Amino acid sequence: MRLILYSKPGCHLCEGLQEKLEQIQNLSFELEIRDITTNENWFAAYQYEIPVLCLITPGDEKEQALPRPSPRASVQQLAQMLGKYLANPEKNNAE
Repeated sequence: MRLILYSKPGCHLCEGLQEKLEQIQNLSFELEIRDITTNENWFAAYQYEIPVLCLITPGDEKEQALPRPSPRASVQQLAQMLGKYLANPEKNNAE
């Protein structure tokens, strides 16, 4: 699975979420960081929403925005939340 983190330089919430994602070891995913200041469309869509975490479903390559985790969430809590989405992305798309 692939995760995309939309962020921008100097965003402490984005940096904190990225650090926690990089510490998760019990889940298998590829993390791509996208700087919204490098793309007009990303900036327009996410300038007031970052950090935004999206799941890319293999096959259709569609982005599914995931609920924003609390900045206070631990690495373990973040891993539990992601585990739910990574285990069955098709089911979560139907909800």
